[in-house]
Amino acid sequence: MAGYKPVAIQTYPILGEKITQDTLYWNNYKTPVQIKEFGAVTKVDFSSQPPYNYAVTASSRIHIYGRYSQEPIKTFSRFKDTAYCATFRQDGRLLVAGSEDGGVQLFDISGRAPLRQFEGHTKAVHTVDFTADKYHVVSGADDYTVKLWDIPNSKEILTFKEHSDYVRCGCASKLNPDLFVTGSYDHTVKMFDARTNKSVLSVEHGQPVESVLLFPSGGLLVSSGGRYVKVWDMLKGQLLVSLKNHHKTVTCLCLSSSGQRLLSGSLDRKVKVYSTTSYKVVHSFDYAASILSLALAHEDETIVVGMTNGILSVKHRKSEAKKDPLPRRRRPAYRTFIKGKNYMKQRDDILINRPTKKHLELYDRDLKNFRISKALDRVLEPSCVIKTPEVTVSIIKELNRRGVLANALAGRDEKEISRVLNFLIRNLSQPRFAPVLINAAEIIIDIYLPVIGQSPVVDKKFILLQGLVEKEIDYQRELLETLGMMDMLFATMTRQESSSLLEHTSVEFPDKKKTALCCLNRTKKNF
Repeated sequence: MAGYKPVAIQTYPILGEKITQDTLYWNNYKTPVQIKEFGAVTKVDFSSQPPYNYAVTASSRIHIYGRYSQEPIKTFSRFKDTAYCATFRQDGRLLVAGSEDGGVQLFDISGRAPLRQFEGHTKAVHTVDFTADKYHVVSGADDYTVKLWDIPNSKEILTFKEHSDYVRCGCASKLNPDLFVTGSYDHTVKMFDARTNKSVLSVEHGQPVESVLLFPSGGLLVSSGGRYVKVWDMLKGQLLVSLKNHHKTVTCLCLSSSGQRLLSGSLDRKVKVYSTTSYKVVHSFDYAASILSLALAHEDETIVVGMTNGILSVKHRKSEAKKDPLPRRRRPAYRTFIKGKNYMKQRDDILINRPTKKHLELYDRDLKNFRISKALDRVLEPSCVIKTPEVTVSIIKELNRRGVLANALAGRDEKEISRVLNFLIRNLSQPRFAPVLINAAEIIIDIYLPVIGQSPVVDKKFILLQGLVEKEIDYQRELLETLGMMDMLFATMTRQESSSLLEHTSVEFPDKKKTALCCLNRTKKNF
């Protein structure tokens, strides 16, 4: 033990996602709970009041779930056809929803039968919302109209017919009870004012609009449709930023509780998280199916995603580890019994630490006893290869340094050589391992070249390895060509800078000559 030095495992930088505060924040959710609904989940909406239940609209039913319940605590099923867009009122006591038959129904959370039924649309109602005063409901339908309803009187107040296609999304201002926004498949987003009986703002999204969202301040509007998410200035009606980070149609939008992060869900099965200051993607979630709806609970404690296959994915935030208020009392140290409890270390005292016993890893024990093949076999185990490939690479590097790598690789059967080839195929393209593994690949080819053709399994692995090496060579060639072009550009820029510098100095020199001649003429006159 005294004469053997353990193998130093080289640490490599991990290539991949950069760890940021957003990564830590949005990854701090438990494993998702999946709930199967009767159809595609078209809308999820959280109540803004405790206990923060959420409504799920799917097929012809609306289910109310508790934050931590996997079964609905209440169901509204008084719909003749498909239900849409169930939305809570600000106080969490009422719920409004549209339906395929063109009706709008208002429910009391404590009851089952609808309190009000608003009839007036001739086609499916896909968007409803409460105004800021809590006494009116806005609805948009496939009959191209937007209607404003009075809850106490169950009457229609206004009808807007400015859209020329299906009205599929909308939201009301939380600050002004007279303002509300709708998005349509005619590619426009319009803001209506109930006091003027017409739209006061219209912007062109450029794609059929699937979702709209107003910031809490009311100054910014977000629209989504096609692959685009666009942010608009409501005061000027100007486009501030256009985001194109999804591969398919963006179907839903959501704001975090702080308003600092914007979330978008898409048919490409991804949820993107944007910073509302830079509008850059700071995090991303992957799901199993196309996403139709998305909602966040109070303080981002729960994230709920509804998908086209009827699956409701619910993620709860991990609870912080509870700290023990009364730490366990440690037993007194040995010196307490010898010197006393209040003894303080003196200047002349000598502190002797108990030597810690170092244990060798299994592969180090094999290397110490010159069992090189067995050491290589240990680090080629699936657990080591998948979790800590850097250990395997370090052992290969150490064997190569000792000059016994060829001996460790030789004399292997079909199963053992396949494990070596699988490791090379998996990790050869990684820049951090390439220098060591390319040398190992050359040694394997030299050893087993005479026996190629005897095993179809090994032959297939060698063909894959050959293709991988050829691809890496092509990448290197393209990289060298790119570096050559960049060198030419840098050389051209350097020449231009030097020529401009020469011209600048040549312009300065005549001026200096003129001033010198003037000075000489003046001195002659004085003399």
